[in-house]
Amino acid sequence: MDPDASTALLRLVVAGGASAPRRALLDAHGDPAAALAAGPDAWRAAGLDREQRAVLAGRADSGQVALAQAWLAMPMHHVVGWHDPDYPALLRRVASPPLALFVAGDPLLAWHPGVAVVGSRTATAGGLKNASDFARAMATSGLAVASGLAAGIDTAAHLGALAAADGRTLAVLGTAIDDPYPRRNTALYGRIAASGAVISEHAPGSTPNKGAFPARNRILAGLTLGTLVVEAAWRSGALITARLAAECGREVFALPGSIHNPMARGCHRLIREGAALVETPAEVVGALAPLATVLGDALRGRLASPMSGAGSASEAPTGHDPPASHQHHRLWQALGHDPTGMDELGLRTGLTAADLSSMLLLMELEGRVTVEHGRYSRKSCQ
Repeated sequence: MDPDASTALLRLVVAGGASAPRRALLDAHGDPAAALAAGPDAWRAAGLDREQRAVLAGRADSGQVALAQAWLAMPMHHVVGWHDPDYPALLRRVASPPLALFVAGDPLLAWHPGVAVVGSRTATAGGLKNASDFARAMATSGLAVASGLAAGIDTAAHLGALAAADGRTLAVLGTAIDDPYPRRNTALYGRIAASGAVISEHAPGSTPNKGAFPARNRILAGLTLGTLVVEAAWRSGALITARLAAECGREVFALPGSIHNPMARGCHRLIREGAALVETPAEVVGALAPLATVLGDALRGRLASPMSGAGSASEAPTGHDPPASHQHHRLWQALGHDPTGMDELGLRTGLTAADLSSMLLLMELEGRVTVEHGRYSRKSCQ
């Protein structure tokens, strides 16, 4: 992102308050720098309050912009704004989408088909094993596993996904992006950032508040195609995530448990209210696989480079025809049936790592490419 645009976006983020007026300001002016340059009358017309306008005018920000700039200067640290084409397509569809996402790790992972795994912080031994086993199996199948880095079920889900070969996992925080919570999961935060993505709507150095954790559930539900509740009490944050997932049209799954286990009552409540009862990871994978085409269509639009033979959204891709655009054709020719790493593909094509990641993700969603241990090859005809 252009440095001026980045600084302007950070100022919009640290302005705080209601996000809808700030999104409206971005929609009206196209990018953060133009929104900032529009001036007080435009800010007032968009609905920004006095405190927000003071931050945009540079009269108050408590040094948070400088803190965020320092954090972004570090490797693998990113911010993706509402105006950005990299903003996750699925997240745009939730109620009150965040103005921006701070990402430690790979921001493109937010586009990957995924499932949220949520549940109790005080889970039983059986619940922890189920969360780990389901996460590992779903990650092995190619789904990204998202959770909240909390104790209990969240931790087990992240660890299960990391245990899978090429397993992908995302952690969505309710705290600032530079503030892992709970502290004992600091090392896990580092592992996830190194191989997946840690995401927060809260800028580096910002102060957490008690409403941030329920609010982050809308991001967790919005980034994923479905939510799996492993264990939950009658009233719990996991049920909030499940409700938010249902409200934005996503699948909700629940594991049944013993009638004597208080941590199963929330799951049984969800099942009575219409959540899918699942007993195996394959049931979750089977239900979500067709929905991955939604992300394929969105990513195709983002790249503005349609695939030949892909047809409309209602048509199934053949999985074997080469891509149409010049860059996609070059990449397709560089791919063989023997697994090839990203560095070698870069040498063969002259494309940047960012371009390769985007195109390979789309090819994977289209069923044209398979990935094993970080190496890509054409998918064999069945």
